[in-house]
Amino acid sequence: MSALSIANAAYLVAALLFILSLAGLSKHETARNGVWYGIAGMVIALAATIGRVVDGHPGYGLALLIGAVIVGAAIGLWRARIVEMTGMPELIALLHSFVGLAAVLVGWNGYLEVERESAQAGFDLGYVGSLLRIHHAEVFIGIFIGAVTFTGSIVAFLKLSARMKSAPLMLPGKNLLNVGALAVFVALTIWFVADPQLWLIIVVTALALALGWHLVASIGGGDMPVVVSMLNSYSGWAAAASGFLLNNDVLIVTGALVGSSGAYLSYIMCQAMNRSFLSVIAGGFGIEAKASGDEDYGEHREITAEDAADLLASASSVVITPGYGMAVAQAQYPVAELTRKLREKGVDVRFGIHPVAGRLPGHMNVLLAEAKVPYDIVLEMDEINDDFESTDVVLVIGANDTVNPAAAEDPGSPIAGMPVLTVWEAKDVIVFKRSMATGYAGVQNPLFFRDNTQMLFGDAKDRVDAIVDALT
Repeated sequence: MSALSIANAAYLVAALLFILSLAGLSKHETARNGVWYGIAGMVIALAATIGRVVDGHPGYGLALLIGAVIVGAAIGLWRARIVEMTGMPELIALLHSFVGLAAVLVGWNGYLEVERESAQAGFDLGYVGSLLRIHHAEVFIGIFIGAVTFTGSIVAFLKLSARMKSAPLMLPGKNLLNVGALAVFVALTIWFVADPQLWLIIVVTALALALGWHLVASIGGGDMPVVVSMLNSYSGWAAAASGFLLNNDVLIVTGALVGSSGAYLSYIMCQAMNRSFLSVIAGGFGIEAKASGDEDYGEHREITAEDAADLLASASSVVITPGYGMAVAQAQYPVAELTRKLREKGVDVRFGIHPVAGRLPGHMNVLLAEAKVPYDIVLEMDEINDDFESTDVVLVIGANDTVNPAAAEDPGSPIAGMPVLTVWEAKDVIVFKRSMATGYAGVQNPLFFRDNTQMLFGDAKDRVDAIVDALT
């Protein structure tokens, strides 16, 4: 059996393991197995690739590949060890940019390699007629998707890491700019397939880099969880395009899996936010929110940790709704301890998770699982919303936009129509915040000024620890 046949068989096994990995990651109970399936699949894919290189380029090719693997693995292990959970969204966005850049480089190489071999042989070597045109289309489309993913992911990284303002970039006629860029891309693709020239590759690369930057820069902070998910999808399609160029089955299958699952996740999140996918891509969300923060909602009330502990001890049912603030404060561990103590006292404690809580899909679920919070008391928004009316106390820990009643009650609000956790229906609400500042979307929250709401200011971890101490 040839090395190519063995590699293709290994790629098939790796692809099946990646599918099992996605299936495992869909549930808390099987997530660990899903991670191991993914690791095993990647090890097999790398081994098969090394085998192909040894068979075809046993000298410098193998040395370059092993060197790249060692450097990449060292950087990856270093970053994975030092990154905090709060830094995961921007790290993932940055990793997406690498996939996009790789697709661009593969596309450029795919064009230059064929041109070089054709020039040496004096004719189109390996690609003739329609196959050559298909190859040129793959090159052009792969470069475009990869370049859009690259700069779009860089902008997402800058926004999520607060190195760039989260407010959307509002250029005059921004939607026309986006549509115009797509129209130019289609025209350039037709031109390149008919008459491939290097300058067309340069133009489409520059166009795609600019479009990727503008697409994500035009999207406000409130939509960034969807943006991260969509960039994940883009990176998948970029990988699939690279797979076609490299004749690599595992890249095609894996890229298609990532691309389709990322797109579907983005669709689900847009539905959860009552947003259309096209409106997210068009951007502009949150620009009106700056004015909404100036509205006078009255005075807020404050509560101490000791009084909060008394309120919780006398309650029969408690719901905790976490947000990005809990992640920043690393408060999931004292929250888990608070949950344990309350349940020992006979209090029914559950968690309500909004689909876009945090800045990454599933962010809160991962944090709570890390702190050993039982899976069966962690409920999604649709499962918990009908129960708030019969709940004694709700603890809002670091959440803002996902518990904002303006979404349901104010048609003029920038987040009007967005499904939210209806925490204000509970008997008492305690909100953990550092200050009265608005959330990531820049929208003021009337919940903070309601008669049944009390504010507990300070670091969430310290405040929860104080409540736990008071309960002892």
